[in-house]
Amino acid sequence: MARTNSPAAPGAGAAAGAAPGPAGPGPGDVAAVVVNHDAGALLTACVASLEDEGVAEVIVVDNASSDGSPDVLESGHPEVTLVRTGANLGYGAGANRGIGMADAEFVLVSNPDVAVHPGAVAALARAIGAEPTLAVVGPRIEESDGSRYPSARRFPSLVDAAGHALLAGVAPGNRFSARYRMADLDPSAPTEVDWVSGACFVARRRALVELGGFDEGYFMYAEDTDLCWRARRAGWGVAYVPDAVVTHLQGVSTARHPYRMLVAHHRSVLRFAVRTTSGWRRLALPPMAGLLGVRLAVACLRQAARARRGPPRRAD
Repeated sequence: MARTNSPAAPGAGAAAGAAPGPAGPGPGDVAAVVVNHDAGALLTACVASLEDEGVAEVIVVDNASSDGSPDVLESGHPEVTLVRTGANLGYGAGANRGIGMADAEFVLVSNPDVAVHPGAVAALARAIGAEPTLAVVGPRIEESDGSRYPSARRFPSLVDAAGHALLAGVAPGNRFSARYRMADLDPSAPTEVDWVSGACFVARRRALVELGGFDEGYFMYAEDTDLCWRARRAGWGVAYVPDAVVTHLQGVSTARHPYRMLVAHHRSVLRFAVRTTSGWRRLALPPMAGLLGVRLAVACLRQAARARRGPPRRAD
């Protein structure tokens, strides 16, 4: 049987885990936290890719899956710590439970539909270990066809957010989306950025404890943006590390409840806008809420029209 534990509060583990070795941190200084909900066989594939990297431990937090994936994991990977939350807490809340149980200096947080390429964890550990002001580092995330997903982004201004919301679905190359998605990024160069995707990243445990982990008010989406925003406001850095590569099969877990995920996405965007907007710019929040409502309605109609074409892509 895999070790099954009760959920712990964020920061409940050691304040600073095992010290990095004399040559700098490596995979053995990284604990991996995977948040699962109905990912099927992809969960065990994700765990296997992390174990192949030699991480210190793998903690899987299962948010009330109904597909049997945690049971399969228990029988095939007895060395994994399995946390059954008993309810679908959301991504950030699930991740916090795992982070609170990890003892390593660095924590890798991942979706279950991610496959880590050889050497990726080592590259991320080296990058974050080499710069003590970094809180979070994210890899190059590739789609199943090998194309790069824009996982390193800027915090959008209200103008760029509105333009992206209106035009991304019909004109993906518009200038608002291009600024937000950092179309000017050199994808082969390590770069300090505003935020990186929470689908897979490595974070410094000390920073996570200082920040209180993810804001559990986000059920899905934007919890990664919010974490990086709070980290940067606290003086920490965030970086994109292209030498580390992972493949993300997006939409696998969310495809079972596409409408719920669309609602969660738009609510999270509004929550982040409210948190990060101050002064006279707050006057733009009610119109933005209306715009998001219209966008949500359109997105639901589009989802209904393509319901038979397979799982939806992440709506960001």
